[in-house]
Amino acid sequence: MTDSVLTAPAAVTELLAGNRRFVDGQRLHPNQDAHRRTQVARGQKPFALIFGCSDSRVAAEIIFDRGLGDLFVVRTAGHIVDNGVLGSIEFGIDVLEIPLIVVLGHDGCSAVGATIQAYDSGEMPTGYVRHVVELVMLSVLSARTAGLRSVDEVVTEHTQQTAQLLSERSRAIAERIADGRCAVVAMEYTLAEGEVRLLTALGDVGALKTEAQ
Repeated sequence: MTDSVLTAPAAVTELLAGNRRFVDGQRLHPNQDAHRRTQVARGQKPFALIFGCSDSRVAAEIIFDRGLGDLFVVRTAGHIVDNGVLGSIEFGIDVLEIPLIVVLGHDGCSAVGATIQAYDSGEMPTGYVRHVVELVMLSVLSARTAGLRSVDEVVTEHTQQTAQLLSERSRAIAERIADGRCAVVAMEYTLAEGEVRLLTALGDVGALKTEAQ
């Protein structure tokens, strides 16, 4: 299942089709055999970059029914953005010329839950967990201003805010969105159902409908 260069709309369609197979229990397990392993040893041409949460239940290659060399995956707790993340994503779009960046949030996110708890109690966690909470906090503030209170409501806000943040922080991403070489989409995964929904998009994703439309 294709190593050809895809457009951003085609890449989104491919991901959503794979997720539908996963939800329906009809996974094809593409590009997961010995031949594929040998093939991609010579180089990689992933069609999508997934920036998601480190949660062990949200493994991109599984939930999108993909294989070796298909996805370039960057993960942090609560998909927080730092210099290492931006550098990794810019490598993906500049060097590997990936046409699609997906910010993948999920319901019940512990990092978001910890940040809400810190906001409500006024007590920050210790160690480097504090760093995670500090970077999620702006999304919590934005959500509360909009009247959103539950963890899952804040997750949706945080996922969309992260997609916007990537385009604002990275000149390389912004330029590629502007000239049509790349798109950034926010998606959200539900742990129990296994389904991914498309929230918002920055850049051209064709006729695909987001929940904001």
